[in-house]
Amino acid sequence: MAQFDIYQNPSTASRKHYPFLVDIQNPYIEELATRIVIPLGRASLFRNTAMTRLTPVVFFQDQKLIVLTPQISSISKHLLKEPIGTISHLREELVDALDFAIFGI
Repeated sequence: MAQFDIYQNPSTASRKHYPFLVDIQNPYIEELATRIVIPLGRASLFRNTAMTRLTPVVFFQDQKLIVLTPQISSISKHLLKEPIGTISHLREELVDALDFAIFGI
């Protein structure tokens, strides 16, 4: 499992709004049974929650998505199947969003 890999949301109940999860966990703590993830929501459904630094917009599989940083969570790594892509090229924006959420900078 690589940092910033994208997985299909395993929850059929929430997949309509949050189709994907991005794994943000550092590879140095691979041995944990969980992974730290942030849901990627359909941007059209979250227009009123968009904050550029906190919730950056990404494009994946021809979809406009929003990184819902305030909804950071953990999930059993066994629920995450094969990665379907990566947004590692957006590392700086993702780290900035986490810094803003946690430290306000």
